[in-house]
Amino acid sequence: MRRFARLLAALALAVLITGCSLPPLEGRSESRALPAAEARHTTLGQAVDTAAERHPGLTGIHTLLDAHEAFAARVQLAQHAERTLDVQYYIWRNDTTGHLLLEALRAAADRGVRVRLLLDDLGVAGLDEELAALDAHPNIEVRLFNPFVLRPFKPLGFVTDFSRANRRMHNKSFTADNAITILGGRNVGDEYFGATDGVLFADLDVLATGPVVDQISNSFDAYWASASSYPIASMVKAPSAETVAAIAAREALIDRSEQAAIYKKAVRELPSYGALIRGDLLLIWAPAHLLVDDPSKGLALAEPEQLLLHHMNEAVGMPVRALDLVSPYFVPTDAGTDYFVGLARHGVRVRILTNSLAATDVLPVHSGYARHRQRLLDAGVVLYELKPDPAQPTARSVRKEEGSSWMPGGSGSGGSSGSSLHAKTFGVDKERIFVGSFNFDPRSARLNTELGIIIDSPQLAVAMAEIFEKRVPLSSWEVQLNPRNGALQWFDAGATPSQTLSVEPGTTWWERTAVRLLDALPIDWLL
Repeated sequence: MRRFARLLAALALAVLITGCSLPPLEGRSESRALPAAEARHTTLGQAVDTAAERHPGLTGIHTLLDAHEAFAARVQLAQHAERTLDVQYYIWRNDTTGHLLLEALRAAADRGVRVRLLLDDLGVAGLDEELAALDAHPNIEVRLFNPFVLRPFKPLGFVTDFSRANRRMHNKSFTADNAITILGGRNVGDEYFGATDGVLFADLDVLATGPVVDQISNSFDAYWASASSYPIASMVKAPSAETVAAIAAREALIDRSEQAAIYKKAVRELPSYGALIRGDLLLIWAPAHLLVDDPSKGLALAEPEQLLLHHMNEAVGMPVRALDLVSPYFVPTDAGTDYFVGLARHGVRVRILTNSLAATDVLPVHSGYARHRQRLLDAGVVLYELKPDPAQPTARSVRKEEGSSWMPGGSGSGGSSGSSLHAKTFGVDKERIFVGSFNFDPRSARLNTELGIIIDSPQLAVAMAEIFEKRVPLSSWEVQLNPRNGALQWFDAGATPSQTLSVEPGTTWWERTAVRLLDALPIDWLL
């Protein structure tokens, strides 16, 4: 322990001495998304134009709830891109699906596709060598957003440069030939694509075509050229021949694994790409509008009017009848609670689905939510907390009766053992929905950069409302007030028979105590 402490102190001293200096950005290459006029001449562009001619000015939406389909759709876009791939993510795991998607990008580059990969540096643990090797490809460039100078021990960056390091790029998009994009809540990793033995995030992406794609490409260009985006070559030394050989050996091992075989099968069997080319993929056509933070938010330089939250009210409008909200990390703060309470008292039905204490993967976030439950419930807001295992018999029977599609234009089983909520979406007045990376918490509002789209589709909004009416009560606990003493209680409609619990279900005394202790700390702004 003493040797470790001395090493840690030496590392900290080294960082302090060097001043945590980032390399200069002068000489960075310049590039832009494929122009729309050129995108139309690609296979994907022609397929989009064929479908879009019947829906001028509208965006085509295909929902991706099924985890394997979400993975396969990304691989197929990489396989069939002809000119460009612009890829932006907060987390890219060093695991099976992470490596398979890196292979797909490399294979596209081998065909002559220009690949730009922009990743938040906090979410790429253990991938420096792989990303540097990828960047060495003549058709691939990798950049890191708000990178850490000391690569072996990134947490020291929070000590020496907290203000910048605490701001992360939470955006997620995967765009091929400026013709088709995938965006939403999923990062890249086994837990997001259903391959892990641990927590499985119940998530939502959309595949989109039409005018919103060009908006996302313009946003990618702004992030790519921002003062927070550093070429990985300026941060990580080029890999040696021995390192490249070791990387190839690791990737070959992953490629031959049983887990990889499952995903390759999903790619082969996914009908979406062929259906899109034929023009018969089930798309919902509707007006759509991109909401995105200016990349200068990553350096605390964005003005209020440059923030996603500033434009959300303008794009969404004030709910009149109903607001259905799904947010895994729901920290409303006093101001947000005032907003939801105000809606409910003006007759708007407000229903919120978030993670239960038993399902959450971030305990402090639950403390930031739990302190506001009483006020929300007093005002008539309906609160649902997702169970850690929503695959109850009753819920399974509902899925069997109603089919496997949660929303028109997409498929998904709706829950898996050990799942935790990760989708970020809301529906307003059964008229429009939001899908993206934005959590209703202070971090999304003030610190991290975010991206999402508003879709003016009654079809999708009604489908979301039906989820709240038919499925959410079976896979969640509804938090209620005891009519006798006003204490919190948890109603389980999915149990046989239904039951009401007086203690936060599925939790230990220690977890509940930890939440109460965290509640006393002024940490909302970090959550």
